[in-house]
Parts: sequence; structure tokens; C-alpha cells
Amino acid sequence: MWWFLAPSVIPLVIITIGPMLFLYYVSMTNYELGTQLGDAKFIWFDNFIRLFSGKDREFWSSIRSTLSLGIMATICEVLLGVLIALLLDSLERIRGFLSSILMLPMVVTPVIVGLVWKLMMNNEHGVINWMLNNTIGTAPTWLGPQMSLFSVLLVEVWQWTPFVTLIVLSGLASLPVEPLEMAEIDGANAWQKFFLIKLPLLKPILFLAILFRMIDVLKIFDIIFIMTAGGPGSTTEVLSIHAYRLGFVNTGWIGRASATAVVLSLITMAISNVMIKQLQKAYKER
Repeated sequence: MWWFLAPSVIPLVIITIGPMLFLYYVSMTNYELGTQLGDAKFIWFDNFIRLFSGKDREFWSSIRSTLSLGIMATICEVLLGVLIALLLDSLERIRGFLSSILMLPMVVTPVIVGLVWKLMMNNEHGVINWMLNNTIGTAPTWLGPQMSLFSVLLVEVWQWTPFVTLIVLSGLASLPVEPLEMAEIDGANAWQKFFLIKLPLLKPILFLAILFRMIDVLKIFDIIFIMTAGGPGSTTEVLSIHAYRLGFVNTGWIGRASATAVVLSLITMAISNVMIKQLQKAYKER
């Protein structure tokens, strides 16, 4: 029986489990870029102690940026996704056409998205500031220290809100008709039907959307790297960017960068476990 599972298990071990175990091993060494891996010393948890002891000042800042961006982006995407899905659900004739248009931001690679938005948010020649200057006479510095994290959040929400919209829209299409018909007979209005019937039934779908988006936002790299490279300063330096800087920019501290990546994976797994439990609970209540 186990021989039949080998074609699927072996690639899983090679592609996923193997690199993960290697990451954990390197995170417990003092391995540096450009040296032989065999020369690296096994230092156990020294890299992690250094991170949490405060010696790496930008580590805690990157954790705050990561969690702030993850929470804000997920909340915005879910709220906007639900609202747009409800709007599309009421437009039966053009629902398919609008849904296909909504998919356009998702099919563009994040690198291209980052480049286009970076150009549009340019202080001197960007189209956004040109429009704002011609309409209200002033425009913010989108990629400056005060607005950079908000700008990344704006781009992230623009690209991935359609993903939540499509998930919620499919959930609305699968809802049973009988409770809604009974509520309509009893005189319930649209808000009552949504909050008392649709929303409780959509709980599993919403938790699934939150789970997917939270995991994806926590490991964001490409959009931030293209738009701000973690700057100005460290205002948009999330954990993935911080690990990249430690390992591949100037220093070459692969061991410490791997420890940062392990912390990011542990945070992601912890949040995922909480959301999965909530998802299972929501399915049981439904």
C-alpha cells in the first residue's frame, strides 16, 4: 500500500519537508554567505536568543510591521470583499461579467503590480499625485516615511480584495433558499436577512478567506521589495524583508536570517492553527 503513496510523498519530502528541515538546521548555526556549510558551527539557539534579547533592534520593528500589515490588510479585504460580493449577488444579469473583471488584479504578478503602483505613486511624475494636485491642490508623499506602510496596504488590498469577493460570492450562491424565503414571508428586510441568516451561514467561508489572506499577507515580500525595499528606513521592513537583508544585503548572516524566517513560519503556523480551529467550530455550528 505504501508503494502507491510514494509518487506523491517523495516529491512532498523533496520540495517541502527537506528545505524546511534544512532551514531549521541552518538557523542553529553561524553559517555566513560565501563560506563552506561544513565550516559552520552549531550554536543551538544563539541566533534566536540574539533576536529576542533586543540586540537586533530592527527585529521587533519588523514584527510590528508584519502583524500590523497582516491584520489591517485582512480586515480591509474581508470587509470590502463582503460588500462587493453582496453588490454582485444583487446584479444577476452582469454578475459574470463583473466577476471576470474583478479577477484582473489577481492574475497580474506582484512584481508588475509593485512596479506600476510605484510609478503611479511617484511624487513628481506619478499620475495619482498629478490628479490630486489638479483637483484639491495638494498630494501626499506616498512612499515617504509617514505613508509608505499605508501605500503598501493600499496596493495589497487592491490586488487581493477580489479573491475574498469571489470566495464570498460562491458562498452566497451555495446558501439554502428556504430560510431566506421564510424570513421574507415574515417581513424581514435586507439587513435583517443578511445579519441574522446569511452572515451566520457564511461564517465558515469568511474564516476560510481570513485564513488564506492572513497567511499570504504575513509572508509578503515582492510588492514591498519592489515599491520600498523595506524603507524608507525600516518603516515597511516586514519579517521577510528583514530576513532578506540579514542574509543577502551587506552582512551575509545566513544563520541569523534563517532564524528570522523560522520565527515568521512559527507565527504563521500559530495564527493558522487558531483560524483552523475557528473554521472547524464554524462548520460544526452550521
